[in-house]
Amino acid sequence: MRRVLAGVLACVFAISANASLAQDKPPLKLGGILDMSSLYADITGSGSETAAKMAVEDFGGTVLGRKVEIVVGDHLNKADLAANIARDMIDNQGVEMIFDVAASATALAAGEIAKARGKIIMFNGPGSIRLSNEACGPYTVHYVFDTFAQANVTGLAAVKSGLDTWFFLTADYAFGQDLEKDTSNVVAKSGGKVLGSVRHPINTSDFSSFLLQAQASKAKVIGLANAGGDTINAIKQGAEFGITKGGQKISPLLAFVTDIDSVGLETAQGLLLAEAFYWDLNDDTRAFTKRFMERTKRVPTSAQAGVYSSVTHYLEAVKAAGTTDAAAVMKVMKETPINDMFAKNGRIREDGRMVHDMYLFEVKKPSESKGRWDDYKLLATVPGDQAFQPLSESRCPLVKK
Repeated sequence: MRRVLAGVLACVFAISANASLAQDKPPLKLGGILDMSSLYADITGSGSETAAKMAVEDFGGTVLGRKVEIVVGDHLNKADLAANIARDMIDNQGVEMIFDVAASATALAAGEIAKARGKIIMFNGPGSIRLSNEACGPYTVHYVFDTFAQANVTGLAAVKSGLDTWFFLTADYAFGQDLEKDTSNVVAKSGGKVLGSVRHPINTSDFSSFLLQAQASKAKVIGLANAGGDTINAIKQGAEFGITKGGQKISPLLAFVTDIDSVGLETAQGLLLAEAFYWDLNDDTRAFTKRFMERTKRVPTSAQAGVYSSVTHYLEAVKAAGTTDAAAVMKVMKETPINDMFAKNGRIREDGRMVHDMYLFEVKKPSESKGRWDDYKLLATVPGDQAFQPLSESRCPLVKK
């Protein structure tokens, strides 16, 4: 009896000692630079903050005797503000790793700050291929998707099915421009033809003039090289103009399940789209989604699921490395395969690209859906080494050729 009591007391003292140790040491702060209030708020926003906090809780809340804290900032979709937030997080708040960043222009700006200060930054919401090409860095990770993979998976499938003439509606900033360029390359290589394009300002409410130009082009496909609220508005207004009824197909080159939910299956049915994650893929994705929905009342987007995965991968690497030193942690992250509900046998390459399977989906008809969020039919699983840009084509200075 005394031995049992002594063992219990020893455990209590050990837990108390660990808790005291965690209180004595400064917290390990991870910073999310998010779009909390603009057109990408549903894609990342508070859902990304929730996903990061879930990752910390599931990990145990502490690492190396330090309590892990999540701090967030709203970049309002402004690149200069994103850079200022990154600077403040690292210089004044003691943040060791930045995650998400939620849009390409903001990501490129924040990435330069993290690079200059030798801190790890993990991109979940932004898509520009530049993040793992010209703008790559030794501590930069592009985790969820990019314009090359989106174009490769969606564009290739469309041209193969006979949709071989394209016109683009493009958001006029880094992400949209890269997405149009990458998709145009895929269309041309596959034997298709680009008939034209038009640029629109980000956060556009009225797409009528742009859609009329696309309609007049007679292209079989109108490719939407935009995201979030812009994609939703373009699809809805395209339906009002009778574009799909007239025989043209609208292809959102980046769409999330929250976008399809906003548009509705009646309007979105039949759309082809590429995604890095879907909540109803398997038992693991469904289990994570159930817990996520208990907090948010909605399913996770691929970006939010990627936040959970990347924060977990980072914390595991910190534990294994025994330090928060960026070089040591990044070495472990690149050496360790990623196997979780987001990716199977995922890996981070020397250019910072996290390579994993991508999926081609078709949006269901209303009659095929069992209820809200049951939106996709899986058409194909594309292995990561086929979906993402090969290292041989990389423009990242870190890649040895």
